[in-house]
Amino acid sequence: MKYKLDNIKVEKIRDTVEADSKTIDSIVDDIIQPYCKDLDNYVVFIAECLNDGNNTVTDQELDDFCMNLSTYIYFASGMCENLGIRDDISRAVYREVYNSKRSALDKGTVADKDSLAELESQQEYITNVCYNRAYKILKAKVSSAQELLQSCKKIVSRRMQETELSRIGRN
Repeated sequence: MKYKLDNIKVEKIRDTVEADSKTIDSIVDDIIQPYCKDLDNYVVFIAECLNDGNNTVTDQELDDFCMNLSTYIYFASGMCENLGIRDDISRAVYREVYNSKRSALDKGTVADKDSLAELESQQEYITNVCYNRAYKILKAKVSSAQELLQSCKKIVSRRMQETELSRIGRN
């Protein structure tokens, strides 16, 4: 038997998911913004420099990229661990509320008790999801910034080699 989708129901569910996701996205952005604002701004600055088709990035700018990125990565990495602590605490709060609600139920099947405890601890679960996603996003940003830093270092090394080869070629 082939399952038939009800497009209207699917669209309503999709609209609900999108609306709830926007709320969660906003919460996650509010959580993460203080932790990675400087790193984000600097990566945007680098992208603007790279997208400037009229000017090539100078050696001095590359040196600045390397030094500044290293500094921003250092601070963002530490902040990532601070955010990890909040993720752990929010998970503990969720588990505590869930277990408290679960143990307070003395009637019903195991599945019923689990379902009710999940419903009654849903806000704590969503809060944990927000902190968990914020931690993962910051961790991914730090990782991506490290890759950008490595790319800058490779370009600096390549330019140094080219300069050395041209110096040797003149002699």
